[in-house]
This record gives sequence, structure tokens and C-alpha cells, in this order.
Amino acid sequence: MDKNNIKKEYSNGEVTIVWQSGKCIHSGLCVRNNPDVFQPQEKPWIKPEASTTEKIKQAIDKCPSGALSYYLNKL
Repeated sequence: MDKNNIKKEYSNGEVTIVWQSGKCIHSGLCVRNNPDVFQPQEKPWIKPEASTTEKIKQAIDKCPSGALSYYLNKL
């Protein structure tokens, strides 16, 4: 596995966050826009259960690199 290009998914049941490490430019916008979910000092660093789906989507939409994306789960 290439440590520079890891792809992980995290879900709260309603929305799934997709993180691609190789695209991340460490702008920090995710952390500033939703610190309850994005906690880079923790493992796992993404905690989707800590926020609403709408707030998660809003934070991810501000990601400048495209390292973070999401899809809605079929309920």
C-alpha cells in the first residue's frame, strides 16, 4: 500500500466521507469548518458521528484539493 495515497471511508449511516490522502494539501479548512468531525491529532481522525450530515457536507464542499468528498447512503 502506498502510504502517500491512502483512500478511506467514514460513515455516520446517512453520509459517507471519502478521504484521499494523496490529494490533501493540508489547508486545514475541514478542521476549521467542522472541528467536531475532523480531528487530525486523533485516530481515526474523521468522526462523522459527531456532527449532522448537513454540516459535514458544508465543510467538505469547502475542501480546495478534493481530498475530501462524500456520498449519501441509501436509507
